[in-house]
Amino acid sequence: MNIIEEIIRLSAIPMTPPKPYGLFHLIFFTVGFTLSILIARRLKNLSEGASRRLIFGVGLFLALCEIYKQLFYFYVIGNHSYQWWIFPFQMCSIPMYFCLIAPLLREGKLRRGMFDFMFSYNLLGGFISFFEPSGLIHDYLFLTLHAFVWHMSLIFLGVYLGFSGKAGCEKKDYKSATVTFLGLCAVAFLINVALWNVSGGEVNMFFIGPANSSLAVFKVIAERCGWYVSTLLYIPCVCLGAYLTFLPFKMGRQRLKAMP
Repeated sequence: MNIIEEIIRLSAIPMTPPKPYGLFHLIFFTVGFTLSILIARRLKNLSEGASRRLIFGVGLFLALCEIYKQLFYFYVIGNHSYQWWIFPFQMCSIPMYFCLIAPLLREGKLRRGMFDFMFSYNLLGGFISFFEPSGLIHDYLFLTLHAFVWHMSLIFLGVYLGFSGKAGCEKKDYKSATVTFLGLCAVAFLINVALWNVSGGEVNMFFIGPANSSLAVFKVIAERCGWYVSTLLYIPCVCLGAYLTFLPFKMGRQRLKAMP
């Protein structure tokens, strides 16, 4: 057993999973969301350089958290067997990459698309994870903390990008976010197909197939009508949810501009 495995196994502290909408869940969400709003408002006027460092720092934090998670599943859950279903390209994994890449780019469509995606689609994903928290709750303390902190980080990022005016300002920003989302869906599907055999059909990035979705209603649709029907319904639903997330910020900015 190497030193990394020893450290990971020492951190494998079992716990009774917190109940959905129990005390831990509600306190964490309430405190985390409140702090996200307050800190994002406090930091909204950062200089360009400081903002880049902040976003890159969040990306670095997420990357370190992801490395821990991957090692935990490999050593503890899988007992030296890689768990393909946690391959790091789910929709909520994307900020880890974008936060490390975007600060290194010049202002332009690519960078804006990354910010718009994190503002609308990842902010949506963060909220949904807390409203349907089954994916956050685990039998191990640090896995549970990882999931809660990760998704609250997505909420903070989205709120910060909105308050700072780096995303969500105009209607075209939603279009930019959606084009980015659809492009990522294409990449996710290619990953699912490429890793289908080696994973035994476990890989389902973005839950778009060809494996059946594990998400509530879409799981039932996939089982009854096929994964492709589920996917054709799922993608527009995500786009609609992202638009509903985007809309309040856009309307708020319009009202501020209209004020004398």
